[in-house]
This record gives sequence, C-alpha cells and structure tokens, in this order.
Amino acid sequence: MRANRRTDTKPELALRRALHGRGYRYRKDYRLDLADGKRVRPDIAFTARRVAVFVDGCFWHSCPQHGSKPAVNVGYWDPKLRRNVERDRAADTALAAAGWEVVRIWEHEPLADALAAVVAALVRAAPALASPAPPTADRIPPPAEPIRPPASSIPPPAGPAPPPPQAANPLNAAFNGTQRVQCHIDRVVRGGPAATAE
Repeated sequence: MRANRRTDTKPELALRRALHGRGYRYRKDYRLDLADGKRVRPDIAFTARRVAVFVDGCFWHSCPQHGSKPAVNVGYWDPKLRRNVERDRAADTALAAAGWEVVRIWEHEPLADALAAVVAALVRAAPALASPAPPTADRIPPPAEPIRPPASSIPPPAGPAPPPPQAANPLNAAFNGTQRVQCHIDRVVRGGPAATAE
C-alpha cells in the first residue's frame, strides 16, 4: 500500500490546475490545527475564504456509487474502510465547528462539476473575493504624469562639464586610459618589455 498516494492524485492535480488556471490561489495538503486539538489536512485549502476541499478516492473513502469491498481479507479491509469514512465525517464536523466550509469531491466526478462545486463554495464564503477580476480599462488608473518643474526655474549648469567617470578595471587604471588593455596583455603573454623587466 506504500505505492498509493496520499496527495497529488490525478483527479486532485486536474482540479488544482483548473483552479490555478482560473486565477485562484490556494494551499495544498495544508495542515489545519483546529481549536479543539484536531488536525485536518484538506487536499486544497483556501485559507482566506476558509474553504477546505477534499478529493476522495472511490475505493478508499467508500463511494456509494463506485466503492467496492474486497472479497479477500475482509477482516482487515472492512474496519479500515469504515475508519476512513468515520475520520472523514469527524474532519467535516471539526471544520464546520471552526467556521470552515467543506467541499468533498469524488474522484469519478467530471472536472467541470468539481470545479463548479468549488467555485460555488468560494462564492458563498466570500462574495467580494469569489473570482479574481481581470483588469479592465475602467479600473486601471491612467499613468501619472511625472512632476516637472517649470522650464524657467531650472538653473543653467555652472562651470565646465564634469570629467567622465574613470574605469573601474585596474588594467585600464594602470594605463590611465591612454593605452589599450590588449597591448599590455600582448606584452605580458608574448614576452614583450613588461615580461622581461624582471
């Protein structure tokens, strides 16, 4: 059972991609420490809107439509699957008591339906923040004009123009800008006068 993923399942990834593509930002597999000491990890959590989304697998969470009971080792699987469902209900109750809205989505649900359920919960949770608004011409302020002093108040430059800044390269500083660096390199590498001065 080690190969069974707890997070990043295909249905969860598809839902997260769709939400992100619509501009919604969320936390994935975010641990919530609730007031009564319970810890819950929703698959997708909208912390500002207090919406917790769970994408449940049909087998592991006993889907009424597609959940199947194993015929082998029934003494192990029945209590395990029952505990999963009980843990889900306890998490739902704890989140609701803490003021969170819970959205449970089965893995077999179409992506469009799952996306609609999450967006509807976000709209109910915070109507003003429900959908990120794209920028429009009526909401974008015009660019501010730079503040410039009147032309008559700008004083003329005083004295001669300042000299150009000196180069930071030490080789250029050594030649004081009168010779090219390449000349110095040629002398050192090819054994010119600078190399034989020792």
